[in-house]
Amino acid sequence: MTAQVKNALITGASRGLGLALAQALAACGYKLILDARDGVRLTEAASTLASVAEVIAIPGDITDPAHRNALVEAACRAGGVDVVINNASLLGPSPQPELWDYPLEILEQVYRVNVIAPLGLLQALHHCLDPEACIINISSDAGVEAYPGWGGYGSSKAALEHLSAILAAENPGMRIYWVDPGDMRTQMQQDAYPGEDISDRPLPEESVPAFLKLIEEELPSGRYQAVKLIREMGEWSTSQKIA
Repeated sequence: MTAQVKNALITGASRGLGLALAQALAACGYKLILDARDGVRLTEAASTLASVAEVIAIPGDITDPAHRNALVEAACRAGGVDVVINNASLLGPSPQPELWDYPLEILEQVYRVNVIAPLGLLQALHHCLDPEACIINISSDAGVEAYPGWGGYGSSKAALEHLSAILAAENPGMRIYWVDPGDMRTQMQQDAYPGEDISDRPLPEESVPAFLKLIEEELPSGRYQAVKLIREMGEWSTSQKIA
């Protein structure tokens, strides 16, 4: 009997962590539904991934309800969704201003992308989510640590984390994770530290095994740090060898 193909929807999938996760899930046999604001980059990413997996690429603004509906329609036509990764994020101004000087109209945009859009997508997807679906909302250590200058982005991720926790409490049958991937060598990280050398940060691909563990195993809903998960995976592997 042929195994049923699973479907994954990933936002912000044209580069960085989103693209790394798309590559990993494609290699695992998932059918992909991908979103990104940059249509050119998304098309390039989808063309590369198409040699490994079936890919539906829909460029657009995740804060636009019409765009979210297009993603949902594609997901329903594909037979539903097993994995949702809300990865699309907006950093805000670069360099990051202190809250006294933070433009409120930009803060509103940051919250629209980082908090309201992920919930809006999940609300729209609700009717075609697998009952045991895995939902991953990408967070940040800035959502739990009070870093000066990170009041906009950090508070939006804090809101996303609490929203995720309540969603998990309301849906105990689903696996809902809010995940801190750690520092990464991405464009967003560079934008956050303009002019700084970030070559010492790990590539996004290095955090992918932690996400695959969450997707493939029955870990309880909650907040996870990619670095800790990977460290635990290494310790488990070492203990098995010793045994």
